[in-house]
Amino acid sequence: MKLNERSLAFYATCDSPADNAGFLYKRGERHTAYHRRWFVLKGNMLFYFEERDSREPVGVIVLEGCNVELCDAAENFAFAIRFDGTKSRTYVLAAENQAAMESWVKSLSRASFDYMRLVVRELEKQLQEMSQGLAGGCAGTQEPPGLWKPKPSGPEQWRERLPALPAVPKENGCAVWNNVLGAERLPDTSGCAGHDEEEKPRPPPLPPRRRVSSGEAASAGVAVGQGPSIFCRLHEQYRQEVARLRQDWQQRQRGPRP
Repeated sequence: MKLNERSLAFYATCDSPADNAGFLYKRGERHTAYHRRWFVLKGNMLFYFEERDSREPVGVIVLEGCNVELCDAAENFAFAIRFDGTKSRTYVLAAENQAAMESWVKSLSRASFDYMRLVVRELEKQLQEMSQGLAGGCAGTQEPPGLWKPKPSGPEQWRERLPALPAVPKENGCAVWNNVLGAERLPDTSGCAGHDEEEKPRPPPLPPRRRVSSGEAASAGVAVGQGPSIFCRLHEQYRQEVARLRQDWQQRQRGPRP
């Protein structure tokens, strides 16, 4: 595979976010001495620089067809990047502590396209299983999943939710409520049946209409026909009765005289 050095140098030092970065100790290929280098992981490419502020990388490792595993070396917290093939080079690196070593091993193991391909296949498999489960759940319904019926809104929706009210009896063209004890009441649609009498007292029931008999109608007609004299006498009697009751009440308020 041919790589353009300028493109690699620009990609290594550009402002694109890195998957991991930090100092590692790299063992030389000919000499077994370890050198401290600044490593930057971007995608499936691992760049290493002499210093952190270096403008160009010293080298790059393409992380395809390789395995990242721990190894025994002179340095502590060492791990190796091994490629397939008898003549392939093995890169031995060492971190400064246990946490850094675990972080680098995890990020390097997930950097190759082979790993991303496995992840994509697993996600596609899970998505297919979920789609089949949804299709099986919709098959049990009566209506096909493709048909969609709009739900009623506004007054039509309230008509469906409200229960039907019983018919109110009428007498002489006017509604008459049944006030007999134990009679059927209107259904409670407020959802607060236990607090209806305490929080929202009902209005007093209307008295039933009284049917006037023929005898009472005749006596009333006679009283009206006698003229205003009967009305005046009744008015005077009620006035005297009210005055007497008012006087008695005032005396009780003042209390007994000494």
